[in-house]
Amino acid sequence: MKEGIHPAYQEVEARCACGNTFKTRSTKSELHLEICSACHPFFTGRQKLIDTEGRVERFTKKFGAQTSEQRKLAAKAARAAKPRVAKPPKAAATA
Repeated sequence: MKEGIHPAYQEVEARCACGNTFKTRSTKSELHLEICSACHPFFTGRQKLIDTEGRVERFTKKFGAQTSEQRKLAAKAARAAKPRVAKPPKAAATA
């Protein structure tokens, strides 16, 4: 291997957003993680809702928080507002 071209590989302390810290080796001086094995649902067996960038709020703002009863009433009102068009009679078949 060539001398002087490789970055320093040092022992660092990695910090997770949940507060967990552990020692590892890296070329960076600090490691900050969003999720680690102490808080990841695969390793803990617990589901944890991670709302990144307010996606739940953005969804409820866009589509609204509707119940099934409100959706049924809205569909019924839309059907009632739609004008009914009479179908033309079918031509009688001659034998």
